[in-house]
Amino acid sequence: MIPVTAASARSDQGSAPPPSTAPGKAPGRAGSGHRAWFLVLPALIPILLLSVGPLLYGIALAFTDSQAGRTDPTQWIGLLNFQDLLRDTLFWESFRIGLVWAVAVSVPQFLLALGLALLLNQNLRFRWLSRALAIVPWAMPEVVVGIMWRLVYHPDAGLLNETLGTHRDWLGSLSTALPAVVVVGIWARLPQVTVTLLAGLSNVPRELHEAAAMDGAGAWRRFRAVTWPAIRPIALAISALSFIWNVNSFALVYVLTGGGPGGRTRLPMLFAYEEAFRYGQFGYAAAMGCVLVAVVSILLAVHLVARLKGDDDA
Repeated sequence: MIPVTAASARSDQGSAPPPSTAPGKAPGRAGSGHRAWFLVLPALIPILLLSVGPLLYGIALAFTDSQAGRTDPTQWIGLLNFQDLLRDTLFWESFRIGLVWAVAVSVPQFLLALGLALLLNQNLRFRWLSRALAIVPWAMPEVVVGIMWRLVYHPDAGLLNETLGTHRDWLGSLSTALPAVVVVGIWARLPQVTVTLLAGLSNVPRELHEAAAMDGAGAWRRFRAVTWPAIRPIALAISALSFIWNVNSFALVYVLTGGGPGGRTRLPMLFAYEEAFRYGQFGYAAAMGCVLVAVVSILLAVHLVARLKGDDDA
């Protein structure tokens, strides 16, 4: 008979196999998942209530004959609103104006923002002050921006006419209303694109520029070979977002012109707003909103596919 000592007992206990757990499951994995959902809910609930919910309600409203002030129950009419929308030449004209506006604002805005970001990224005197002043338009609400530029464009006492020595009604003329509004759109959102590109430029290592300069590369070649490849993902993302924001513009143009004169600045969002809240055609306006959402989604999908294809080729 082998005597059992305290040391052997301890060694037997230390060599005992650990308690078995269910295969494929880590202890506490389910509990941590529940806790993660609990932490996400405070941010998820407002999104569902304020974004997803109204979007689904608007889509459902587009298939009804909902109108303001009617006493009869709202009826389900299927695709009738969309059929009427296909024949509405005024809506498609506003859609054309919206695309012209979005391109005319987004392209110069990006080019100016890129140049301004490259300038602010240099070691200049009072660079901190320049960066602070560059974001001033971003800090101003669009309604305030619209009122301020209405004063600039005022036909009698506006700053622009005082400078040029004319009395032209820039916002009331059929030929100058849209270009004048485009200038304001470029100015209003220029800081947003500039700050985004400046953040991307700050992450480009200066050693790469110094090495390229030592190899004899000029400023343009350094930009093409070093700067642009580094900021290209950020530039593509902010340009796509800027285009979407400009397509969905409302407040700035509404304050400046209200869609006039003669509908020359009536963007699609303004057209939908008038149909809903001036004429009370809620179902028809919701159908316009669905078309705009579909167009923006298609453009965004094309952009993402092109970006992914470009990343694969790289």
